Amino acid sequence: MSETTRRLPPWLKRRLGAGDTFNHTAGTLSELGLETICTNANCPNRGECWGRGTATVLILGNICTRNCRFCSVGHGKPLPPDPDEPRRVSEMAGRMKLRYLVITSVDRDDLPDGGAGHFRDVVLRCRKDHPGLQFELLVPDFRDCQEWAIEILTEALPLVFGHNVETVPALYAAARSGGDYRRSLDLLQKAKAAWPDTQSKSSIMLGLGETDEQVKQVLRDLRGVGCDRIAIGQYLRPSKDSLEVVEYIPPEKFDGWAQQARELGFTWIMSSPFTRSSFHAEQNSI
Repeated sequence: MSETTRRLPPWLKRRLGAGDTFNHTAGTLSELGLETICTNANCPNRGECWGRGTATVLILGNICTRNCRFCSVGHGKPLPPDPDEPRRVSEMAGRMKLRYLVITSVDRDDLPDGGAGHFRDVVLRCRKDHPGLQFELLVPDFRDCQEWAIEILTEALPLVFGHNVETVPALYAAARSGGDYRRSLDLLQKAKAAWPDTQSKSSIMLGLGETDEQVKQVLRDLRGVGCDRIAIGQYLRPSKDSLEVVEYIPPEKFDGWAQQARELGFTWIMSSPFTRSSFHAEQNSI
């Protein structure tokens, strides 16, 4: 790895979080015993997002049944779903006066429905307590139970249904060995077929060694299965055990990818070094 790659370029410097809103967010999550992807994935945007009073809640525990090398979330044998979690997530939404809530989870291949029922229960409890709250779900690939998961989630139909392809298919063996590119596309396609009026969304990381043509093909594939929204960001190594960064992509190249996404017909596009799938997710468009 070169010295250039080891050193963060100036456009990737971020300040740590501080201030009353940040502290209120941190305190609320701690008091309610809730996990977030912000902390478990060492997201560089935590300071900004928590400072704005938003956080992406991580349900179904913080132990994943897979071990993707781009991710720092712990892996192993998770605990059973917590039946009190829907109440606590709802209380968080109330305390933080949220209008838009992004809910994600670890992979739960140990559960027959992949955790879909728990997603539904969280949404229904929050919707009951906060009728005006809008939802974005960022779900796993529901391996071996996609049709069943979609049927379960129909009762809690979100504003946005998200599932990330994460990287180009040629890098799955190295970065996402537990996943399958075609399976991810199939989930997005099945969701769009079941809920044609629900916006679907995906995300891809750059800087793992992919080529421009491979990225273009992913964008075309996503549009081909009806994906409406796309988030494109820089991969940053979240832990010492994670894959190393191959390349830091300059901001102007992300602007170019945004333009290509517009030309392909994506209705919501966020493309920048710090973009993550839930970063500024509450914005309807850019």
